[in-house]
Amino acid sequence: MSAIMYKKIPYILLVILFAFSCKSGQESGGEFGEVPDSVLSEGLLEINEDVMQDIVQNISSPVEMAALLKSLGVPFSSEYLAPTDKVDNLTTSFKQAFNLGVYGADLGYLNMYNKTNAVLDYIQAIKVLSDAIRVGQFFDFNTLKRLATNNTNLDSLMYISVHSFNQMDKYLRSNKRSNLSTLILTGVWIEGLYLATQVAKEEDNADLKERIGEQKLILEKLIIVLENFSRDTNFANLVADFKDLQETFEPVEISYVKGEPEAIEEDGMLIIVQNEKSVVDISDDTLTEIIDKTEELRNKLISAI
Repeated sequence: MSAIMYKKIPYILLVILFAFSCKSGQESGGEFGEVPDSVLSEGLLEINEDVMQDIVQNISSPVEMAALLKSLGVPFSSEYLAPTDKVDNLTTSFKQAFNLGVYGADLGYLNMYNKTNAVLDYIQAIKVLSDAIRVGQFFDFNTLKRLATNNTNLDSLMYISVHSFNQMDKYLRSNKRSNLSTLILTGVWIEGLYLATQVAKEEDNADLKERIGEQKLILEKLIIVLENFSRDTNFANLVADFKDLQETFEPVEISYVKGEPEAIEEDGMLIIVQNEKSVVDISDDTLTEIIDKTEELRNKLISAI
């Protein structure tokens, strides 16, 4: 699969949660009042904006993944989804931000399979959590409902999502809450990987297997960012769990083959892009270990629901 191709596809969560977030631009507090100390975290080092943007743009989209699953003829399964009936039990900003990401990934899955009846439950759960961690100014319920029940024009929505997330991330970082944007991304990533690996249990498909193997690179970056907040016990525990998962990815080998350069226009300028093709070597035994560890970790992380 082309590395350039999957870099173009950010998480649909970012479309759903932060669509049209530019209308906000509020400072800390505003209509949501003072931000409590419990959700503040500067981290050991300030996270560079380019680092977060790189992670966002390189993570495979749950919608892209769901499209692949659907193209394989894999039927929809509600058993894959995280439950929403106990969302009020999520009372810490850590759990709220993480599960906000999880629900966003599930919403992307529902959207691809046109399960509009179930969408509203996930929209409501996302609204509750986004308000709880004081990013409700990036939440437009009507827009969310419209986008989540319409899977057309995904390219346009995904373009909007990158800009919108960058605005939210800047807001959180400027208010010493970059820990929360990191948790949201982490929740989306683990749920997307979980959906893929659950299908891989039953479906032997080379593209799906390769997509799972590619997550080794994203996991490495996520761990580095998460370690920045490891003074917090919750983050330290999460890093330890992710390092366990990382061990199962260790045998995966990823190499790149250069393709022909391509001339593209961007912002009225001619840019030469060097295309690359990734080659993923992942054995069946390694895949099985990744599937089992992902299921164990994901279920552990959402068990508080």
